[in-house]
Amino acid sequence: MPTTLKAKFDTRREAEMTVERLVQEQHIERTDIFITTDGPANSAGSETAGADTEGQDPSPASRDDAALEDKIVISVDIADEAKAAKVKAAFAEFDASDVAQG
Repeated sequence: MPTTLKAKFDTRREAEMTVERLVQEQHIERTDIFITTDGPANSAGSETAGADTEGQDPSPASRDDAALEDKIVISVDIADEAKAAKVKAAFAEFDASDVAQG
């Protein structure tokens, strides 16, 4: 089972720069990296994302969803757990709260 690392960004430019670093520095195949947008602010690739969602989500599960709302999200599937750990160590964007086993 691959490890899925996720990181969220306010702008598409930040996301694309991180994708380029993953491809160049970590030799991750571009086809293993997915960029998605969450929320209406990003539906057309908007560079003005990042709504304040504080106080709008009372449950822990919805708090996780709200944290990704109006963000650009990169998901990286990495088959090798050692490589996933190396990527996590090299890229502060992929912190422990963004890691999902999938």
